[in-house]
Amino acid sequence: MFGISRKRSRDAAAVVTGAGSGIGAAFAIELARRGGRVVCSDVDELAAARTADAIADQGGNAIPMRCDVSDISQVERLACDAQEWFTGPPTLVINNAGVGAGGSAVGDFSLDDWAWVLGINLWGPIHGCHVFAPILRAERYGGIINVASAAAFGAAPNMAAYNVSKAGVLSLSETLAAELSGTGVNVTVLCPTFVKTNIVESGRITAQSSDLANALMRWSGFSATRVAKICLDTHDRGGLYCMPQPDARIGWGIKRFAPGTYTRAVGLVARAGSAARSVTS
Repeated sequence: MFGISRKRSRDAAAVVTGAGSGIGAAFAIELARRGGRVVCSDVDELAAARTADAIADQGGNAIPMRCDVSDISQVERLACDAQEWFTGPPTLVINNAGVGAGGSAVGDFSLDDWAWVLGINLWGPIHGCHVFAPILRAERYGGIINVASAAAFGAAPNMAAYNVSKAGVLSLSETLAAELSGTGVNVTVLCPTFVKTNIVESGRITAQSSDLANALMRWSGFSATRVAKICLDTHDRGGLYCMPQPDARIGWGIKRFAPGTYTRAVGLVARAGSAARSVTS
């Protein structure tokens, strides 16, 4: 039925959450460039419309849809509306919507902020997989890309809620990949380090931590377009893990083979950085 191409990123009927900006917008634009029809979903419908308009300006085919991924009823509605627009099932779903938060230790970071982060970063992909995986499984073709982060295994101090949410997405993706093995549906989890997006400005991060994150994104971050292209190519090859930057791959390797040493080293580096910033402030 879908035999024209085994590269799922080509000519896809794609649903992208968090498509209003950043990596989500980059995924949507790149999928359209590869001949796909794209549902650009975002909690900010105006931002989703800007991405869809940018795709249309380049001769592509896209439509904006509002969706708060933390609300299962809205994700179910997204699936219904997308299938109506595609006149059939989607072939690729990208659970990308996410927020940044951090700068406070466990016990200081408020429980309201914990709930906000987990509602979007973890329950969003859970809802997306819960709703869309059965649809793709029934078709025996397609793909799911879940956007996590190197924080899923990096566990930097003062970022507990974010780390926990992304670790959950990594585990969800590994579990789903096992469940869908042999069905014709591929799962990829994206674990980047710093990407040049607006996640810091739109998140709940303390001023000191946001200054550091912005500096790291500016000097070492990949562009969202580059990350999206690498991830889609990895997905087309059937890869489960996509770690687009060298530092993510190095961190992944060290954490797997020397987890205790890695964790202690991360703590020491974080404390040294905090002490240095205190002296210069």
